[in-house]
Amino acid sequence: MTRQTTTTTAVNVSPAQTGEPATPARLRVVLAEDSVLLREGLVRLLTDGGFDVVDAVADAETFLRSVAAHRPDVVVVDVRMPPTFTDEGVRAALVVREQFPQIAVLVLSQYVEENYATELVAGRSRGVGYLLKDRVADVREFLEALRRVAAGGTALDPEVVSQLLSRARRKDPLERLTPRESEVLGLMAEGRTNTAIAAALVVTEGAVEKHVSSIFAKLDLPPTDHDHRRVLAVLRWLESSESET
Repeated sequence: MTRQTTTTTAVNVSPAQTGEPATPARLRVVLAEDSVLLREGLVRLLTDGGFDVVDAVADAETFLRSVAAHRPDVVVVDVRMPPTFTDEGVRAALVVREQFPQIAVLVLSQYVEENYATELVAGRSRGVGYLLKDRVADVREFLEALRRVAAGGTALDPEVVSQLLSRARRKDPLERLTPRESEVLGLMAEGRTNTAIAAALVVTEGAVEKHVSSIFAKLDLPPTDHDHRRVLAVLRWLESSESET
């Protein structure tokens, strides 16, 4: 009696062949935070939120080496890190911004550091954020802000916006803005869309569009092929406040 042997050949089938949607790639993150508890908590939070934390380090020097090695999509870095706990983190973030402009940068800070916020955002109109650490407590809001920054947008903490705007309003051409226009500009700086601004101010989206157009006109920001005027408007008052320091 002859035994018949059946050979099975494995065939790799792509999602496109099956008609199933491809799984989107997880955004790769390098994290720099000296506090062990917060660092481990952020790793868990980001991983559960759909990010791929490729490295988590405790000091700025190691952070820069890790960024060069992994080339992540976005970095999250604390302002104050060893050895002096003054500005090592934000300085490292500025190095990343300069050497790897394709990498988005989100800085976390315990307090509002106006000079650091201004220096970080000034000169770069895309893929940058500055949030207070308290903002991490709202997990959904934090993850949305990180995704927005990774996608080339901005995310500025409302408290940072409030303090910088209060300084910038005194300077021309920002002093031309009405109180409502300044309020709209502040919400723009947080990275909100016109729809979100309308909801926050309890006005129509059309009213917001009129305020935004007026802001562009008063800040001398004509239409461009690459319509980054929202970010340029924010940078205008950031640079204005920086000149006071």
